[in-house]
Amino acid sequence: MPENFSAAISYNGSLGYVEYDEKAHKVNVVLGDDEGKKKAEDFLSKVHRISVPHETLLDFTAENFNAADGADSLKIVLTRMWEATGVHVDWSRPVEYVKQHPRY
Repeated sequence: MPENFSAAISYNGSLGYVEYDEKAHKVNVVLGDDEGKKKAEDFLSKVHRISVPHETLLDFTAENFNAADGADSLKIVLTRMWEATGVHVDWSRPVEYVKQHPRY
């Protein structure tokens, strides 16, 4: 059974998380700040054209990524979310902690 991927997020003092449901192929945003939640949901619902590195630092190709296509696609799209929305991905914060303590 595949395991769901999740990453902690934060916006305006609210902690939350983004979770990818492998079985349903769905991205779910849980965040106490409605504005931040909407920004994240809108961003993650779109297809993003992202330059991906290959053999060298000068070897890139632009590829399309849809966060709902899988955990790997979601992870790549999340790397662009903060700059576009102000919703920060807290890669090192344990999601279980965030579920228990949704505010700073």
